[in-house]
Amino acid sequence: MGIQLRRGGLLRVWPTADVLVIFRFLAVDEIDFDVDLRELQGQEQLDMFCGFLRAIGRRLGKWVLMDPEGDHGHPVLGFDAEFDRVVRLADPPDNGLLLSLILKV
Repeated sequence: MGIQLRRGGLLRVWPTADVLVIFRFLAVDEIDFDVDLRELQGQEQLDMFCGFLRAIGRRLGKWVLMDPEGDHGHPVLGFDAEFDRVVRLADPPDNGLLLSLILKV
């Protein structure tokens, strides 16, 4: 895993060599991060990404929600801290490839 901190509150994390997750620290009680779904091809990449969500959720003991870009507040996937698993919350829209994830801290 690679990590790079940038000016302006950006943190770039590579959970694998070919998948980039960009964290943005926009508010005291939220951490926003996104991933380009074009980088998540195949079951192995999906499993890795769900493990990434799980690791964050377990560490904080909180939900990790994934919203389609531009559709904040309508999560399609998330880590459920109570049941300790990643769950599908809704069908994703057909219009976007970039997903924005919001973590309430």
